[in-house]
Amino acid sequence: MDRSQDLERAQAWRKIIREASRSGLAIREFCRRRRLKERQFYVWQRRLKESRRPCGPGGQPTFALVSEEPGEFASGIELVLRSGVRIRIGRGVDEATLRTVLATADPKPC
Repeated sequence: MDRSQDLERAQAWRKIIREASRSGLAIREFCRRRRLKERQFYVWQRRLKESRRPCGPGGQPTFALVSEEPGEFASGIELVLRSGVRIRIGRGVDEATLRTVLATADPKPC
């Protein structure tokens, strides 16, 4: 398999994992309904989680696009922290408030 196929599969699994998270179903039930192998779901979930680098150069946190679907968060952005906590940030939030929220929500240093 070439790199572009790997990227396409990873993108497809990111979408599946996101759908499972939003479905409210247990993973086993979600996989049964979608005719997916539960083991394969967990393998891809682990692989995608391990591929994310929590910190950039100098130990500073880095941020990544959470959703590729245009207009999904038209009011701002959503951050998903290492802990799995999701934070939706509205447009126009001041820097001090944002820093306080991030420090409180994910206090572990990189």
